[in-house]
Amino acid sequence: MENSERTLIEKYEGQDTELRALWLQHQDYEKMIVKLESKPFLSPVVEQEIKELKKKKLAGKTKLQALLDKYRQQEA
Repeated sequence: MENSERTLIEKYEGQDTELRALWLQHQDYEKMIVKLESKPFLSPVVEQEIKELKKKKLAGKTKLQALLDKYRQQEA
């Protein structure tokens, strides 16, 4: 996430529960991915789990970007 996006999230997360939930979920997925990827050996099951987490993270980020675009338009 860019700093401008983080600034928008911080500005609006108090009033938009969906934005806050998506942001927290995004951070949780990132932490899980980093934790799994830090293992010295990745089994096929763990590799699949990482792929699934990355897909979920991307889907959430897409929704998050749509909300941020809406707020950017409001501020313009």
